[in-house]
Formats: sequence, structure tokens, C-alpha cells
Amino acid sequence: MLQAQPSTLPTLTEKQIFALKKLTIMGYLEGTSFLLLLGIAMPLKYMFDIPEAVSYVGPVHGVLFVAYAIVLIITAGRIKMPLWALPAGVLGSFLPFGPFIFDHLLKKSLRK
Repeated sequence: MLQAQPSTLPTLTEKQIFALKKLTIMGYLEGTSFLLLLGIAMPLKYMFDIPEAVSYVGPVHGVLFVAYAIVLIITAGRIKMPLWALPAGVLGSFLPFGPFIFDHLLKKSLRK
């Protein structure tokens, strides 16, 4: 019979798991704000001449972007990330769906 894989990362300490969870949450917030900016706010501004959405979503995304970068650097210092992870995390924050893909690949890599 097949057994389910444990959902936690067994090689990490509680502090490392907490840091990784914070990174995941920040990545999801930053990625969602970027998708809102690209998918809703900018089309409203440029297609329907409603610039107010960008004036609200843009600064929120900017703050979340900086916060994500800081949390990424702190998390890289707390857990032993692979060499590719820090540059990939930064690059992923510039791409739509990037933080979501980065989070998946990082967790997959840490499970090995």
C-alpha cells in the first residue's frame, strides 16, 4: 500500500519552517498584487481611461515587492537554500506567476 508523503519538511527546524511559511505568504501576496496590477488595474487605466485603480494597486504592489525581497533575503540566511534559489526568487518576482512557481520549485528542492 502506498503511504502519503509528509507535508512538512523533515530536515528543517521550527524556525526554518516558520521562515519558509513567511516567504510563501509574502510570495503569494506579492504575486497576487502583481497579477491585479497587470490584469485589472492597468487595463482599466489604458483601455477604459480609469487611472485610479493603478494609483491604489501600484503603491501596494511596490510595498509588497520590497517586503518580499527582504523576506527572501532573510529566509535565504535562515535556511540552506540551493545556490539557484535567491536569484530565481528575485527573477520570479518580476514575472507574472513567478512567485508561485518559485515557491513550488523551492519546496520541491528542499524536500530532496
